[in-house]
Amino acid sequence: MNGLEALQRYPSPRAGQDRVLLVMLPGVGIKAEDFATQGLVAVAHTARQAVDVIAVKPDQALYLDGAVAQVLEQAVLAPARADGYKRIWLLGISLGGMGALSCAAEYGDDIEGLILLAPFLGTQGTVAELREAGGFKGWQAQTSAATLPEQQVISWLQNRQASASGPLIWLGYATNDRFAAGHRLLAAAILPGQTVEVNGGHDWAAWRMAFQALMARNPLG
Repeated sequence: MNGLEALQRYPSPRAGQDRVLLVMLPGVGIKAEDFATQGLVAVAHTARQAVDVIAVKPDQALYLDGAVAQVLEQAVLAPARADGYKRIWLLGISLGGMGALSCAAEYGDDIEGLILLAPFLGTQGTVAELREAGGFKGWQAQTSAATLPEQQVISWLQNRQASASGPLIWLGYATNDRFAAGHRLLAAAILPGQTVEVNGGHDWAAWRMAFQALMARNPLG
């Protein structure tokens, strides 16, 4: 399926002309249909706007080689714009958060915003570089592999913070998440009101709680 293992559609049960499309991207070991069975689709459908959901599962290798953005653009985003969607958001969990950020880095002009739940931002070494640099503003790649997807994403976040432009970013994560060190660095680079920290770890209970808390703030405006 053009680099996608699965694609599930969940139209909003509500009528409305100015519909929002929310594309959900899973992490490792998560199926596209898990977004529905774990309740995240239902949470999305409680928004004040009519929100149509597409849950997709890209081949995992696409996250690692940096090709996920092009595949999603061709298979999901461009067709959605052709169907008339003017407001497109991405939601990514864990490695899917990296995928959402990769898409924003390449196609940010066509993406209104991101909802990141416990996003994977890079290896421990990369996160350590960020921490030692004092965050995104002071970060410089310390290796020769400057084209790694995680470094491209961090460079984009750095530029976004400096220019105060680009898609909106809303972040949810748990206190005891194994990637929380990176999450807190990202939280410091976005507006405080667009971040929630909940109790828990790197699991569905925490992701669902964080998503509910974010949606209660009406991120889709």
